Amino acid sequence: MHYSAPRWLPSGHLQTIYPALYIRKPEVAFRRERWDTPDGDFIDVDFVDGDTSQPFVVLFHGLEGSSDSHYARALMALLKEKGWSGAVPHFRGCSGELNQAPRFYHSGDAQEIAWVTQKLHQQFRAREGKGKFYAAGVSLGGNALLRWLGESPQQASIVDAACAISAPLDLAQGGASLSSGFNMVYTKMFLKTLKPKCLQKLHQFPGLFNRDAMLNAKNLYEFDNVVTAPLHGYLDTEDYWNRASAKHVLEDIRVPTLVMNAKNDPFLPGQHLPSKASRHVTLDYPQHGGHVGFAVGSLPGSLHWLPQKILHFFEQDR
Repeated sequence: MHYSAPRWLPSGHLQTIYPALYIRKPEVAFRRERWDTPDGDFIDVDFVDGDTSQPFVVLFHGLEGSSDSHYARALMALLKEKGWSGAVPHFRGCSGELNQAPRFYHSGDAQEIAWVTQKLHQQFRAREGKGKFYAAGVSLGGNALLRWLGESPQQASIVDAACAISAPLDLAQGGASLSSGFNMVYTKMFLKTLKPKCLQKLHQFPGLFNRDAMLNAKNLYEFDNVVTAPLHGYLDTEDYWNRASAKHVLEDIRVPTLVMNAKNDPFLPGQHLPSKASRHVTLDYPQHGGHVGFAVGSLPGSLHWLPQKILHFFEQDR
């Protein structure tokens, strides 16, 4: 499937913003489960239940995303239509209720991806699920999924195929891109929700990080330096962005995996996209699409192309 942008969406910024804000999301009736985590915290997982003889798809959302994100609703609606099952696990603090542990979530969260995916796989098989088991990730969730697939290829063999959409494969270049010009619009959007969560976290754990430095952070580099990096075992932003980037593990992946990034994605410009990966990885870099955009059709547009692309890859005979 080849993506062609509508003429009425001529730029990467429009292809990013319009689908996220202005195209109607399909209605999805989720069933929620709350899971206790091994470290005494919790996560919330939203499910759509289908025929257990059909495939199961887990979708990991992006930075400050959720099961209500446009791409999540679009994919889960298509799964429901096809009779497949699916789940959208929420990263810590993204389900509408602040988590209880000091940590949040981050782009290199391979251990969290591993725990969630293994538990979902066990649940699906325990319900006599006979269908294939697939994993997808969008943006931050895509990067974290790729990290797990590459870091733990034997463990990841429970997944029959995977997709990473608009993942920030090179976090340093992505961070630099989001710190200048019009792209500061996206940075301000993220910080607008991250900072209030951090204030709540400081009520839970006074002194966990420097309050004033967090509030004064003007970009993701400064925010990650104060909050994300130290809370998750990294020395600083540069250490985090380097070690968590999925570009380092693409040649280690053994699961059939689609990595799709638009070259006009404002979060990671096309010149920084990796050119090498294992033979199991398909690098698909369309010219257009923006960041998790890929709208199609005439006005007001449709979100159906991206979920169809994902399922088309999953359904290929191998």
